[in-house]
Amino acid sequence: MSESELAGSSLESDDPGTPEPEAEPLLAPRDGVPGVSSSRHEIARAADLLASGTGPFAVDAERASGFRYSNRAYLVQIRRAGAGTVLIDPVSHGGDSVEVLAPVAEVLADDEWVLHAADQDLPCLAEIGIRPSALYDTELAGRLANYDRVNLAAMVQRLLGLQLTKGHGAADWSKRPLPEEWLNYAALDVEVLVDLREAIAAVLDEQGKSEWARQEFEYLRTVEATPTRRDRWRRTSGIHKVRDPKALAAVRELWMTRDQIARRRDIAPGRILPDSAIINAATTNPDTIEKLTELPIFGGTKQRRNAQVWLDALNRARTSEPPDVQEPSNGPPPASRWARRKPEAAVRLEAARAELTELAQQVSVPVENLLSPELVRRLCWDWQDTDEPAVAVEAFLASSTARQWQRELAVPVLARALATPAR
Repeated sequence: MSESELAGSSLESDDPGTPEPEAEPLLAPRDGVPGVSSSRHEIARAADLLASGTGPFAVDAERASGFRYSNRAYLVQIRRAGAGTVLIDPVSHGGDSVEVLAPVAEVLADDEWVLHAADQDLPCLAEIGIRPSALYDTELAGRLANYDRVNLAAMVQRLLGLQLTKGHGAADWSKRPLPEEWLNYAALDVEVLVDLREAIAAVLDEQGKSEWARQEFEYLRTVEATPTRRDRWRRTSGIHKVRDPKALAAVRELWMTRDQIARRRDIAPGRILPDSAIINAATTNPDTIEKLTELPIFGGTKQRRNAQVWLDALNRARTSEPPDVQEPSNGPPPASRWARRKPEAAVRLEAARAELTELAQQVSVPVENLLSPELVRRLCWDWQDTDEPAVAVEAFLASSTARQWQRELAVPVLARALATPAR
């Protein structure tokens, strides 16, 4: 689990100013730190051990974000009552990961998984053939409960009175062998997940939100990954400074060259060449190695060795078709431009946001969990006046990703907002 998942985020508080309860430090797993199952035989034994237990599985995975290009799992942690915790190395067995981990995948299909921030781990687990048949996400449950902090450490302290400390979530988990203190940290991430699930489930039941949570978890379990956007190079940090199409072509070529190298070497792109260097070279536009290596970053020893590679990218940019300054989009433009381009849509969006904000306060759910802001924008931008606004809103949301509980709450207030004549 990454440091960001442990450190968490801030939402509208359900009980502002409530101090955190005194917490007992949780420093080591109750059964000690298990050994890592790395070989085919050890992984099969881990599967047998998990099969001997009962009840749901606490599941987590560690990646090497910031170090590796891939988002693969480098350690999988699983805990089950009666079986304890197993730590599985899914990369060092020397075979096909899906085949080698098939016994684990089969056992894990027997019962519910409990994860924290499941959307972070499900893709890398699916990559090695491990998918849940049922799911409970304790972070998402905390959001539905309208907790102000939904990171793992805060929820464990609030609901279980235990203190988890920050550790090695942002470390390079592709490192081998993994240090003992890292394994201790990893095992603790699943130590109390099932207990946390029971505690937050009781809160949601008391709030009358258990069915909402069930629908959210099933959507999360079954939703297909959004296709990777075509122009990923436009996410280069600092690209807002680049307005010239020829310079944008240089950003594109440098980014794509870096991406190819990073993918081939399985190294995080920023470790190949930082975004700041791409923007600097694109706007400066050096046409010789000497000029290129005069720039910051490119003058370093490592980049000097690759100077011809980057210069070739800049040369390709000079002869390529420049991209549009504005990114092509199949959806509505940024809301900040609506007042000028489509003022009636801006009025609708303002009304819809006001209604949803009031509704979110009434049901004590963050407004972004009540309904996707992107859905609201699309609805308001494309809206056509009708005599039956509720029917039209229901049809739009039903054809989208909105869950039933969201539609039941949001359709009446959105219909009211959209039926109001634009000012």
